[in-house]
Amino acid sequence: MKLDKSIAWSFAILVLMAALYRIIPSRPLGFAPQIAIALFSGSVVANKKYSFLMPLASMFLSDLLYQALYAAGLSSIQGFYDGQIANYLLFAGLTIIGFGINKNNVFNIAGGSIAGVLIYFIASNFLVWLGGGLDIAGQPYPKTFAGLSACFIAAEPFLKGSFFATMLFSTIFFGSYHLVNKYTAKQAVVS
Repeated sequence: MKLDKSIAWSFAILVLMAALYRIIPSRPLGFAPQIAIALFSGSVVANKKYSFLMPLASMFLSDLLYQALYAAGLSSIQGFYDGQIANYLLFAGLTIIGFGINKNNVFNIAGGSIAGVLIYFIASNFLVWLGGGLDIAGQPYPKTFAGLSACFIAAEPFLKGSFFATMLFSTIFFGSYHLVNKYTAKQAVVS
């Protein structure tokens, strides 16, 4: 029972840290741990119903913080906005991708991380284009292939940031998990 509580606390701290990291001002575009946390929780949480809690709680908490900062005039980024439910659904989908990641295989983790970033980038930007998202000039992207291409090109800095963040945070999450399990197993043998 003590181990279960420590794991629960570890996951709660991970969610809080990921949420706080996401609202750091002036961080590189797209550089946030949420994709990695979705993949990680999908891979390591045994009860798959609960694996959705970590990424969704992290997103919701950071959105609450963004909204509070926006309401106080300290941020230009709103926490809650139209079409946001699609973003939550995308993160739930990324958690499902995590179901297929073998938490003990580095190549599988790297492949799942790359797939997660690409799927999120393609799906989220397609939804921005489809939903009438605005370009840099404040005009909706045309509902043409050129408009869709322009939407993807404009989001390229987010792709770079998401890629590097997901690889870094996946390494931290899965690596820490592996080391903790290795240490715990070694302690059990000694006892």
